[in-house]
Amino acid sequence: MAHTPTTTRGRATRERILGSAADLIQRRGVAAVTLDDVERAAGVGRSQLYHYFDDRDDLIRSVVHSTVDTVLAAQEPMLLEVDSLAGIDRWFDAIVANGTRQDAVGGCAIGSLAAQLGGRDDLTRQAFVDAFARWEAPLIAGLRRMQDSGELRPDVNVTELADLTMAAIQGGLLLAQVRRTPDQLRLALRGARAALQDALTPCPERRPPAAQHGPPATPTDGRTTRPST
Repeated sequence: MAHTPTTTRGRATRERILGSAADLIQRRGVAAVTLDDVERAAGVGRSQLYHYFDDRDDLIRSVVHSTVDTVLAAQEPMLLEVDSLAGIDRWFDAIVANGTRQDAVGGCAIGSLAAQLGGRDDLTRQAFVDAFARWEAPLIAGLRRMQDSGELRPDVNVTELADLTMAAIQGGLLLAQVRRTPDQLRLALRGARAALQDALTPCPERRPPAAQHGPPATPTDGRTTRPST
């Protein structure tokens, strides 16, 4: 049975195994990576590997969770601010910038694993269900805040809007990877933004800002504005 490391050295060893496995899988694909390959890359023996992981399937599922952590950590600053169209634009810009840095070759690390492993078994499939739910949760929360503030129409289903946005991201990353151009990602995100724009409350119907309390405002000509009677 696999053990959760309790020491700094143990945690470092487990992370080294995970990192080596993730790197090999990214470069070769899941089917082409064996436990022998991982052991050589990480500099560990089979007994050490089985100390931290039950078997190859357990190691691969752990790679999935680790990959999700890495992707979300990189996007966290933007995901905390997706409660306005401007914030969502910044998030989209960061996704495109990351794809451009990779020359549109990398695609989506989570999506790539899902394509290879999504139908492997129920446990692995559920790992991807949980992964995309974690990624999508901040967006759903941000869209709900936009709806609460009146920025989004009250009839909009924010979960469906978030699903559409995530589908555009995944499709755009895949096409960008295949066609070797980030323009495909930009095009997909443009479509997602159009759907978001369409979900906005028309300007005259948006809630006015809360009334401010305090002394009457003083116009620039020095006169004090008094409430009408």
